[in-house]
Amino acid sequence: MSALLLKGGPTAAALNETTAARAAALTAQGITPTLAVVRVGAREDDLAYERGVLARCGKLGIAVRPFLLDADAEQSELLAVLDEVNRDRTIHGCLLFRPLPAQMDDRAVRAALAPEKDVDGITDASLAGVFTGSGVGYAPCTAQACVEILDHYGIPLEGKRVTVVGRSLVVGKPAAMLLDRRNATVTLCNSRTRDLPALCRQAEVLVVAMGRREAIGAGCFAPGQVVVDVGIHTGADGKLCGDVRFAEAEPAVAAITPVPGGVGAMTTSVLAAHVVEAAEKTR
Repeated sequence: MSALLLKGGPTAAALNETTAARAAALTAQGITPTLAVVRVGAREDDLAYERGVLARCGKLGIAVRPFLLDADAEQSELLAVLDEVNRDRTIHGCLLFRPLPAQMDDRAVRAALAPEKDVDGITDASLAGVFTGSGVGYAPCTAQACVEILDHYGIPLEGKRVTVVGRSLVVGKPAAMLLDRRNATVTLCNSRTRDLPALCRQAEVLVVAMGRREAIGAGCFAPGQVVVDVGIHTGADGKLCGDVRFAEAEPAVAAITPVPGGVGAMTTSVLAAHVVEAAEKTR
């Protein structure tokens, strides 16, 4: 029996509908939800994601203001842009593309962004908010997208055994905290975890965010399991694939996110929802 595919498209569509309605309500009150897009240089992957953000925001009634710097810009120029974004009350959220050029100090730049406008969850204050539940800042979009997909498909989390493989601050650690806040029992693993396959098999929900192409295979899956694959890579055949060997997982588990078309399809929708939430807080 084939696994249920937890596609990101239907989840994104449902979230977009809610976000558009909230944005329209704000616009009726004279508030236009606005996102600042801050980019240094023109990396192709940044440009591709930016196009997706512009398209998503345009459809949902969110304005976008670009702040574009040359790749050889000085850090002081970027800090001045972030100061402008922080001070401008008509800008509600900021998307800062990273990694930054070598001449810039990533930690110092991230610290310069006001957490209330950090809709992509990159500042230390936002991450602290995820860990403490204080409501400061926003969770990283990809981490939240994992939970949004599970919710959309009615996957219960309370009391469930969840294994998260990957401990990055972008996905693994914040995803583990978001799941913990939903009263799941979470085990956080990494590539050096002893007997990783056994810990994966014990999970009722397995979230894989290692950043390693097809690193998780048949020995890691169990019947009835729900698998969320966060990775996205180009396979040896030139096609996109995830951190999970889909062909080995799909016959063995109850449900799985596809790659492409899974978690990645959700990120711009979560970002847009964060912008609208930030705008709502200014009323």
